[in-house]
Amino acid sequence: MNPDLQRLLPYPFERLARLKAGVTPPATRTHINLSIGEPTHPPPHFVAEQLISHLHGLANYPLTRGSDALRAAMAAWLTRRFALPAGSIDPARHLLPVNGTREALFAIAQTVIDRSRAPRVVLPNPFYQIYEGAALLAGAEPWFHNTTAATGYRPDFGTVPAAIWERCQLVYICTPGNPSGAVLDTAALQQLIELADRHDFVIASDECYAELYPDEAAAPTGLLAAAATLGRTDYRRCVVFHSLSKRSNLPGLRSGFVAGDADLMAVFLRYRTYHGCAMPPATQAASLAAWQDEAHVRDNRERYRQKFAAVLRTLEGLGDGVLDVSMPDAGFYLWARTPIDDTEFARGLFAQHNVTVLPGSYLSRDAHGINPGLDHVRMALVAPLEDCAEAAQRIRAYVESL
Repeated sequence: MNPDLQRLLPYPFERLARLKAGVTPPATRTHINLSIGEPTHPPPHFVAEQLISHLHGLANYPLTRGSDALRAAMAAWLTRRFALPAGSIDPARHLLPVNGTREALFAIAQTVIDRSRAPRVVLPNPFYQIYEGAALLAGAEPWFHNTTAATGYRPDFGTVPAAIWERCQLVYICTPGNPSGAVLDTAALQQLIELADRHDFVIASDECYAELYPDEAAAPTGLLAAAATLGRTDYRRCVVFHSLSKRSNLPGLRSGFVAGDADLMAVFLRYRTYHGCAMPPATQAASLAAWQDEAHVRDNRERYRQKFAAVLRTLEGLGDGVLDVSMPDAGFYLWARTPIDDTEFARGLFAQHNVTVLPGSYLSRDAHGINPGLDHVRMALVAPLEDCAEAAQRIRAYVESL
């Protein structure tokens, strides 16, 4: 048995299930689940049709690198979306399709970590749990970088000790962030690129929420755009992860891509060839169609805007330390500060009003004297609009009863 498996902590939703065990919420109120970031908007019909119409491809083994057409569509989208220099993303060298960014975020650590050198992996805290598991199973030690209200829930790379950078081999960032929705600006990304050059580590930028933002004229930037602005069109030491799960409401398709440093992509391809994770042909055809269309993505953003507006109309009036919540930079989460312990808040809200939220302490670790997720809850506005609005009313009633 791999001994590193014993180092993995229970997933947040396992802990949430235990927290709710034995609690019977009011039978008169339907359950509203705001705990898990699973999109529920209808998937694009034309994508499903492409999937169905290409099932004849099941008779063939797919290539790990995917079809030329799919990689070209992904490269064109990436170049267009982040205003990258024309031709700087070569579909044959800089990009690989993956079966959702979750498996790719895990696999990149297995690819780039040299476990013989007492490696460190720097990751934000709170964080998406895959980062920690990937580091541990690659034989590395995680170093948790606390993000709090004082830093706008963004990492402050200047506060990481030099001794950590010297041992660092991989940095995970998430922009827009999970759970806060905070976006890293160009200056912060360029600071990290310069640190990577100085200390020779890889930056893995999880950008799967980058297409969910409130202002159509202000799309979040990304790591490759920051590199290009520096004139770094080789994208050395930089890899980005993009997904159709949130952008296109296709979590079940398990489709995304990784792009960046061509040398890293070559090694990553070798790893993935042995790993056996090629994307099925029908999924490739459906993905190609999704990456080529923006109309459904704009519609998706509008749906989330409506939900944020409805929920915040009800909850923002609970400020002044009662329930601190505000519109995020991007994404579909609200990262709310609670007036009582976050686990007590989540259990009580479920018990009294049949609404499930995720305690923030389940998304973070004790590090440097604090747990930055403590006394926060994450609310995923993925339920239908009317359910999100109803949940906000119940949350307000619960907070007012405390």
